[in-house]
Amino acid sequence: MTKLVENAFRDVNIAFANELSIVSDQMELDVWEVIRLANRHPRVNILQPGPGVGGHCIAVDPWFIVHGAPDHTPLIRTAREVNDGKIDHVVRQAEALIEEQPGAKIGLLGLAFKANIDDFRESPAKKVAVSLAKRFGSRTAIVEPYTDTLPKEFEGTGASLVDVDTALLECDILIVLVDHDAFRAIPLAERSDKLVYDTRGIWPDQPATKIDDGRKLRLVG
Repeated sequence: MTKLVENAFRDVNIAFANELSIVSDQMELDVWEVIRLANRHPRVNILQPGPGVGGHCIAVDPWFIVHGAPDHTPLIRTAREVNDGKIDHVVRQAEALIEEQPGAKIGLLGLAFKANIDDFRESPAKKVAVSLAKRFGSRTAIVEPYTDTLPKEFEGTGASLVDVDTALLECDILIVLVDHDAFRAIPLAERSDKLVYDTRGIWPDQPATKIDDGRKLRLVG
């Protein structure tokens, strides 16, 4: 029970951050700046949002508590639903961006469930990438430095596995799904002309980009 509680606690706190990112998006605010400023309060420590919650523990363990006491766990259940729903939110945001750029090549950065590992179990990044690859096919290029082959879920989509240099050279749109150090290290000069959807907040210096209808666009959260 202690282990389940530890992971449910993390899940609930991440859900707050993920929900805040969606609210901030609706209000056209930078969630990373909101969190940074809020965390200056000595008793506030908001976690960082992302495209969902993954891994074999945090994304799974809270359900054991919910199933053990279904009538007394509305908060834990809701947190799970918020974090799973964040995956759908990211897919919708990415699709809207991609549809505004017909024919543009798409670089999807990361498949692991957290930074600098090769574990894809319950990974929200992988779920987002698979969904986009199924819809946009050969336009999608996957960058995952911790694997040599794409997972079986990508079979038949037409998506390709490329290195980060190839993605920077060929892709017009970059969607950051995992905060690998290799992605953090990409200098502004190599991405300043890209349309970017940064779900991990790793590029705060990324400028908004003017698109065809005159809007400035920089998607975050």
